[in-house]
Amino acid sequence: MFQLPFPVRDANAGSGSDGLGDLPEWDLTDLYTANDAPELTADLNWLEAECAAFAADYAGKLDTLDAAGLLECVQRNEKISTKAGRVMSYAGLRYYQLTVDADRAKFMSDCQEKITNFTTPLVFFTLELNRIEDDKLAAMLAENADLARYKPVFDRIRAMKPHQLSDEMEQFLHDLGVVGDAWEKLFDETIAGLEFTVDGDDLNIEGTLNLLTDPDRPRREAAARELADVFSANIKTFARVHNTQAKEKEVLDRWRKMPTAQTGRHLSNDVEPEVVQALRDAVVAAYPRLSHRYYELKRKWLGLDRMQVWDRNAPLPMEDTKTVGWDAAQSIVMEAYNAFDPRMGEIAQPFFDKGWIDAGVKPGKAPGAFAHPTVTEVHPYVMLNYLGKPRDVMTLAHELGHGVHQVLAADQGEMLSSTPLTLAETASVFGEMLTFRTMLNKAKSKAERKVMLAGKVEDMINTVVRQIAFYDFECKLHAARREGELTPEDINALWMSVQAESLGPAFDFMEGYETFWAYIPHFVHSPFYVYAYAFGDGLVNALYAAYEAAPEGFQDKYFDMLKAGGSKHHKELLAPFGLDASDPKFWDKGLSMIEGFIDELEAMED
Repeated sequence: MFQLPFPVRDANAGSGSDGLGDLPEWDLTDLYTANDAPELTADLNWLEAECAAFAADYAGKLDTLDAAGLLECVQRNEKISTKAGRVMSYAGLRYYQLTVDADRAKFMSDCQEKITNFTTPLVFFTLELNRIEDDKLAAMLAENADLARYKPVFDRIRAMKPHQLSDEMEQFLHDLGVVGDAWEKLFDETIAGLEFTVDGDDLNIEGTLNLLTDPDRPRREAAARELADVFSANIKTFARVHNTQAKEKEVLDRWRKMPTAQTGRHLSNDVEPEVVQALRDAVVAAYPRLSHRYYELKRKWLGLDRMQVWDRNAPLPMEDTKTVGWDAAQSIVMEAYNAFDPRMGEIAQPFFDKGWIDAGVKPGKAPGAFAHPTVTEVHPYVMLNYLGKPRDVMTLAHELGHGVHQVLAADQGEMLSSTPLTLAETASVFGEMLTFRTMLNKAKSKAERKVMLAGKVEDMINTVVRQIAFYDFECKLHAARREGELTPEDINALWMSVQAESLGPAFDFMEGYETFWAYIPHFVHSPFYVYAYAFGDGLVNALYAAYEAAPEGFQDKYFDMLKAGGSKHHKELLAPFGLDASDPKFWDKGLSMIEGFIDELEAMED
């Protein structure tokens, strides 16, 4: 019905904003003016009354409705989703600005509990919808064009039909959802509260992760070892969170007769398991051609006999470590967006002008970056932890791409605007690619081009290779948890089983690196989310190749794809571009772009 925002980038950021200019902060008043605003109270009161009225009007009666009656029912349900989403967006965004603030945490929890209680009587809606006979529903859709708009929503809901439990059980699980959210909050608060000391400096997790990109190798090593020490000291808490979350998922999956732990994610993503498997297999087969080959090049550039984990994101020796101020970052990204299509720039500009971005790194702020769509009657908000690194510019381009996508899809309405995760990364990664190509074309020397190509390859490896390794880790974790409780050492071993395979023979792994699974938020907030990054990167690489091959009319087709939101399946969305993600060879097209960049880097060595 609604979702909370959460950090979605495995990005390094740090603390401090000296020399970056005037970093924007969110203005959340487009949602509500304050946590005690009369409008917010009124919306909560409306939700309580409308949920009760909805249940009274429709519970036990969905199969008696005609097409017009079902349309009214769906639209009332959609309005409830919008109000609930608005409240939770405000509560969630306010919380992520300062996760260590007890009042903000309490406010978010109270809102979540109220809305869970209000919406519990609505559980019948999807259950009864799935009991309508296929022929009857098809006839109603044929009769009423406005109702037929919602067919993609019905299809996704009815995909869960084989996994549906009794009405009473579904209601119980709905109520119990608040307990699972508590484990996510424990994870967030633990991460935000971690304290690190590196060379006498007291840092949060963002500041410490940022040091892994420091030009000074001893400082990178010190940061990596401090991360390992602090993770190790808290590993029992992280292991408990993962054990509990994985066990809860196993119980739900068993009751719902899900064949695998991944099935639920594939269903929500509206993607076939064989498509994801083809992606995974293509990437793993490409490890030697991609990450192994690139890191061997980087080892030589760094003048090392062996790479250590703290060298993975090290800047190159020839790299200019200048800081990119906020105004310059905005200019770079907006130039790229406008050059592709001025319509894209028009949609992006208000994010900078109207308080839709929160960019600064502040104590207690959630790590990473995200773009949260809120609800379709408002607008998205983007969160960054901006430090002025070139990668931070790419993160801005990425999250702004999400924002543009969410604005364009909003016309679909609350139930149809949300894009499945597999396609939700399309506009974000495409925005990154546009920005990268703009910057690459301006490179003033061979050395500058080399640094930019290397940086892009590293980002692509992090997006494709690293995320598929994360996916394999999760698959192993959930499979192992089905056999029993996992000790921290068990989880550490599963993590290490995918690291050497994905990173390659250039690396040694320090003692303590086995705990680095602990800080990845995706594993807790959204199991198996990570393959969406690789899916999006591969899809965008293929899309960009199509753009270069036939630019005429591409922009209109691209905008139509983004405007579709969740109203079409990936096959239908990609068909105008002559692409098909269900073709195993499709993924090789995307991977070949990364390979081509590495080819160019190797040629520069001659």
